[in-house]
Amino acid sequence: MSISAISRRYAKALVDLGAEQKMVERYGDELSRISSLINSEDMLRLILESPTFPMEKKAAILADVQATLDFSDGMKKFLGLLLEKDRLRYLPQIEGNYRDFADELSGILRARITSAAELSEAQCKSIGGSLEKQTGKKVRLTVELDPSLIGGIKAEIGGREFDGSIRTQLNRIEDTLKKG
Repeated sequence: MSISAISRRYAKALVDLGAEQKMVERYGDELSRISSLINSEDMLRLILESPTFPMEKKAAILADVQATLDFSDGMKKFLGLLLEKDRLRYLPQIEGNYRDFADELSGILRARITSAAELSEAQCKSIGGSLEKQTGKKVRLTVELDPSLIGGIKAEIGGREFDGSIRTQLNRIEDTLKKG
């Protein structure tokens, strides 16, 4: 089974459980925190993913981490299952899929805007409002800067990219001129 299929399956199960218990947001937050911690602490990640390190010691370490981070019982059981099934290495993919499933459940669409210059709050609200009208869903914007765009913006939403940057327009003009 592929990594993406495994991570989607676990993420979907956790979202369903979270929806049932009305804890989708909390599970998402806890999943994000543990994923960030394991990703940033190499020694912890190596211990938890090691096939030679005793399972009892891994479980004790994970329990200490969960107690320190004050995790819910549902998340403790979920992470225990991932540890038992040797799936902790898929945690970053599970977290990404979880966020997608949770957004879908709540009707939220994430959009990434890349701009050549800093966008004002009013511009961000205008772009977000326009995207909400087009999609019929609540849109959460992430804005990034990329001066190499020269001007204009690029938008990525729902896996589709819209490029209105000057750099792309200049490249198109150049291609047209070269082709004659």
